[in-house]
Amino acid sequence: MKIVKSLSHKTFIFILPLVAAFCIITSCSSSKQHISNSKIYEKKAVAVYYHDKYNGKPTASGELFSNNKYTAAHKTLPFGTKLRVTNLVNQKSTEVKVNDRGPFTKGRDIDLSKKAFMEITDSKSKGALDVKIEIIK
Repeated sequence: MKIVKSLSHKTFIFILPLVAAFCIITSCSSSKQHISNSKIYEKKAVAVYYHDKYNGKPTASGELFSNNKYTAAHKTLPFGTKLRVTNLVNQKSTEVKVNDRGPFTKGRDIDLSKKAFMEITDSKSKGALDVKIEIIK
């Protein structure tokens, strides 16, 4: 019985560092994978949100617009592009899909659905945010 306990203790001491190393390597590689899966498109852009009057109207891609979905309008990115939009003040982010063109007002870079915009803002009365835009895929 004493031999079995000492063997299992020795085995435990041998296996523990291997398990720890595996966990560290796995977590590092997954975070590298996360970083490599996104590409910064704009480090500082201005995001605004759609007015409710556009609900139910067709977007440039043909989809019907809904302020309750996670969508965005961008002037040049292809329809279907997935983006991560991060508020530069509070670091809150949301993911959206480009399905429309715009905004067409000078100084604005991306229109977000109201749902996406409200998810990353701290001030529900503020109509524009400084954001970072990353392409996810």
